[in-house]
Amino acid sequence: MSYPNRRHFLVTGLAAGAAVTLSATLPATAARATSSGELTTDPFTLGVASGDPDHEGFVLWTRLAQQPLAEDGLGGMPQRPYTVQWQVYEDERCRHVVRAGVSVAAPEWGHSVHVEVDRLRPGREYWYRFRVGRYVSPVGRTRTAPHPLTYGGPLAMAFVSCAQYEHGYFTSYRRLAEDRPDIVLHLGDYQYEYTKDTYTIPGGNIRDHEGPETETLANYRQRHAQYKADPDLQAAHAAAPWLVVWDDHELDNNWADEVPEKPQNPQPNFLARREAAFRAYYENMPLRRTSIPRGIDMQLYRRIRWGRLATFHMLDTRQYRDDQGCGDGYRDCPASVDPARSITGAEQEAWLLDGFRQSRAQWDIIGQQVFFAQRDNNDGPAKITSQDAWDGYVASRRRITQGWVDAEVRNAVVLTGDVHAHWAGDLKLDYDDPTGPSVGSELVTSSVSTTGDGADSDPAAHPFLAINPHLKFYNNQRGYVLTRIDKDLMSADFKVVPRVQVPDAESYTRATFVMEDRVPGVRQTYLRPLDPALRRANEMTVEDTVRMETERP
Repeated sequence: MSYPNRRHFLVTGLAAGAAVTLSATLPATAARATSSGELTTDPFTLGVASGDPDHEGFVLWTRLAQQPLAEDGLGGMPQRPYTVQWQVYEDERCRHVVRAGVSVAAPEWGHSVHVEVDRLRPGREYWYRFRVGRYVSPVGRTRTAPHPLTYGGPLAMAFVSCAQYEHGYFTSYRRLAEDRPDIVLHLGDYQYEYTKDTYTIPGGNIRDHEGPETETLANYRQRHAQYKADPDLQAAHAAAPWLVVWDDHELDNNWADEVPEKPQNPQPNFLARREAAFRAYYENMPLRRTSIPRGIDMQLYRRIRWGRLATFHMLDTRQYRDDQGCGDGYRDCPASVDPARSITGAEQEAWLLDGFRQSRAQWDIIGQQVFFAQRDNNDGPAKITSQDAWDGYVASRRRITQGWVDAEVRNAVVLTGDVHAHWAGDLKLDYDDPTGPSVGSELVTSSVSTTGDGADSDPAAHPFLAINPHLKFYNNQRGYVLTRIDKDLMSADFKVVPRVQVPDAESYTRATFVMEDRVPGVRQTYLRPLDPALRRANEMTVEDTVRMETERP
């Protein structure tokens, strides 16, 4: 793609004045911003992004940083606001401006910019970019959702999770961008909090984190900037609008509400740390003003409608959950079945159940963080399950599953990250009755890079699938999931990048599953033959899976 030069930006910006509405008066901070000298180096080192589309518009994002890895988290920016111009185009060559305006990048918000663009046409592509002083940003591609009363065409949706910078290259982001999806869901662990060489893989990490473990606002800003400076991640953000939710590593491993990972080792500054992490997360994500954090709280669960075709219910399973009942790992835990315990909190649960009742979508898609279906790793009478996942909150899971059944949701699909492996399975009301009806489907994406290369194996040979017959697929390589959603069918390609410890590896589809309209559950339609060169000497064991998911500092 060839990008227009600065002169073209200025000319089209002036020409747009007669066709679009610009801000008649600037805020006081913007007025001050125009009175100081220009920046001396390119501030668009972190790329551009868009997100949370509706049928009239979307959010545009950028953050100014001349020195992204500056230890103070300020990105080498002077402590003053800057006026940033933005333009939206209806063509990829950026010749026809349809909306334009100015925004202010203020130092108190890390010089980030969040523009909520509206009054656009539904169901079509747009392109956008920013300018400050003499510098012009890269061009991003985005789109609006279909009109609420229409289905629109087929929807290409990709989802990803778990990108540990130190464990490998972000090649999955690059390959995802090349697929040109209509929308991308990021389901958490966008960045990791650890200092260098704390969370390591066999053979040693491939890259290093800058700075200490993230605890302060400066720490989190620096860490986000290090990730955002990665060209593969920038390519994925520029390729399509994103819907983002966090999991644990955006703050602290396995945190729960106001409780840190290890409450037996108190963090007296944990609430201040939470406030800093939330603020930095907002500063670095294409989120609407409804998600501006207020102290230690941030509204992240929300609903995005894609015409009549799909409704995305984006959940937050960290901020409101009860603490894990028996620790974070695999346990036989009586607290897991306590009906008083919740992973969503009462208010979010009520919001979700009401959304099911109100939905008229063809597909109701729940974008969330941790494994939803039961995963018992014991073939005996005791249930040994992960207490950090929905298995640690059985009653909460049952209420939500029963909620979409009672609401007669047409097609319920849960999307999941967290566990660093591809999975697919059927969802049940009663997992103790394998012959009982399926009531939904779950697709789980592997990690972008976390735990390194991984290895291929026969997916049917994994012991979890024998113990849990509702689980249909497993693969322990890195990658992402690319879906195509039509009125009558949703297909999911489990994309694999076999090597992330070397840059720029190719990707391929390991398996494809489909979900048919009004037929709950997943059905495999394609399985790539096992590559002997990538196969491990022994098949994956229960112990391997548990170790992979719990071997964290």
